Amino acid sequence: MMPLSLTNPRTILCLGCHPDDIEIGCGGTVLKLLEQHPQLTVWWGVLSSEGVRADEARRGAELFLTGAAAKHVVIRDFRDRYFPLQYEQVKDFIHSLAREVQPDVVFTHRLEDVHQDHRLIAELTWNAFRNHLVLEYEIPKYEGDLGKPNVLVPLTAEQCQTKIASLHEAFASQRDKPWFTEDTFWALLRLRGLECNSPTRFAEGLYCRKMVL
Repeated sequence: MMPLSLTNPRTILCLGCHPDDIEIGCGGTVLKLLEQHPQLTVWWGVLSSEGVRADEARRGAELFLTGAAAKHVVIRDFRDRYFPLQYEQVKDFIHSLAREVQPDVVFTHRLEDVHQDHRLIAELTWNAFRNHLVLEYEIPKYEGDLGKPNVLVPLTAEQCQTKIASLHEAFASQRDKPWFTEDTFWALLRLRGLECNSPTRFAEGLYCRKMVL
């Protein structure tokens, strides 16, 4: 299969509802892009964080963005699990980002995600960034809503290890969750690697609705 690559991206935007969403969904891809393109500017928006979780969100961004030429980390405190009831405020925030940054790539939640907060952010991303390459990431969860990604990003074992170690370092409040385990993250990375015949055995899966070659 002929691989496609991004040509000299300058700016990427990563959006996540909660601390750890971006890191779980596309953290390895971000690490890979920063290794390949050290000139990258990264905008990183987390919409639902307060207290300890806000500190974790900042720590996650710090660990994953060490290779960025510049970074803009925006942490907000919209009420978790109630995003649809805050539609106007959330939409205003997403559109305010669209006025500030014109990214080459936007990473966001998947439109079919069953979590209502995730799904709303995916919808508003497409609403605000209508002329951009949007790549949606996946989050493993109890509901079992994983799909069939059509963009697969091979990752080295070292990149995967950095991703997983950083997750456990940054998000101490999640370590007692039954799904927040190394084998969960390794399993999905290995499965997506199998699906694209990754030479490194591992990959992250993303979803692309529209692209121009």
